[in-house]
Amino acid sequence: MPTFRLPDPDRRWSQVSLDAGPVGGPCRFVDGGWERTVSPDGIQRLEFAFGVGRRGRRVLHPDYDVVETDFGPRSVWHRSDYREPGWLSAPATRGRLTTLELPSALAAPLAVRMWTPSGLRSRDPAPVLWCHDGSGYLDHARIDRWAGSHIAAGTLPAFRIVLADAPRRMQWYSGSPGYLRTVRRALGALQERFPSDAPVAVAGASLGGLTSMLVGMRDPRVGVVFSQSGSFFDARIDKSDNAFRWFDRITREVAGISATTVRNDLHIGMVCGAREGNERLNTPLALGLMNSGWDVAYERFNDLHNWTGWRDSLDPMLPNLLREAWSAVG
Repeated sequence: MPTFRLPDPDRRWSQVSLDAGPVGGPCRFVDGGWERTVSPDGIQRLEFAFGVGRRGRRVLHPDYDVVETDFGPRSVWHRSDYREPGWLSAPATRGRLTTLELPSALAAPLAVRMWTPSGLRSRDPAPVLWCHDGSGYLDHARIDRWAGSHIAAGTLPAFRIVLADAPRRMQWYSGSPGYLRTVRRALGALQERFPSDAPVAVAGASLGGLTSMLVGMRDPRVGVVFSQSGSFFDARIDKSDNAFRWFDRITREVAGISATTVRNDLHIGMVCGAREGNERLNTPLALGLMNSGWDVAYERFNDLHNWTGWRDSLDPMLPNLLREAWSAVG
C-alpha cells in the first residue's frame, strides 16, 4: 500500500492532511514527517496534495509528477500497472475547430466549438457527438486526439464533435428546463446546417453526465448517452450534497429517469470511478435501468472523479456504443 509522506523535520506544521478525495484524510507525524497510507484497491493513479496548517494551505509532493486540474495543480501517483491509453500515441486524423452560435431558449445564443476531421466538408453527412463541458474534454481528456485515432484506424467513421460549455454550469447542468430546451433547439439547428442521418450521441462527466442522460431521455434524435461519473443525486442514498442549491431539482430529475418509458433505440453507457463518491449513486441507477429493460452498459474504472480518469475510460465503451448506434445507418 502506498504511503504518502511530506517531510517536516522542524515540525513547522501543527497538522497536515492528504487532499485526495474519498481516500484522503488526516496524516500522522512519524519520524520527522507526515504520513498517510492509502489502499490501492480500485485506484491505479491518485491526484493529491497536502493541506498544511490549520488553514490547509496546499503543498505538492516534491518527488511526484504534477498534473493540472480544474482545482489547480496536483501531484499524481501511479500504481505500477497503470498505463495511459494507447490512442494517445497512435496515428490520428487531424481536425479543425470552428465557433458556432446556436439558437437558445436562454437569454443569449449558445456559443459552441465544433471539431471537424480533415477531409470532411460541411455538406458531407456525418454523425455528431455532443460533449458537455467541451473545454474539459478537449483540454484534459484529449477528445480530439481520441476521435482522430479512431477515424485514422477505421474503427469509427468520420464524425463531428460539438464542444459545449456552460457559463452558468451549476445552474444549467442541474436539470435546468431552459438549458434542456436549448440543447434540443441547438441540435435541430445543427442538423439543418450539417447533414446527418445517424443518431446523435451525447456525452458528459459529473453534472455533465447527468445532463447528457436528461437530454437523451427527452430527445428521440439521441441514440447514445455516455455518462462518466454522473451526479445522479438521490436523497434516499446520500444527502451529503444537499446543501447544493439545485439538489432538490436534481433528485426530482433522477427519480424521473427511472420512471421514463423504455426506448429500445437508445444505447446508454455509464462509467464511474470504483472508489469515488458518485459510485454509490451510479451503480444502483445503472442496475435499475437495466432491470427496467434499458440497453445499459456499466463499468467502474480504477480512478477517482477527475479528467484523466474520464480520458482513460473513453475506451472501449464509447466507441462500442457509437458503432452500435451508427452502424445501423451505414
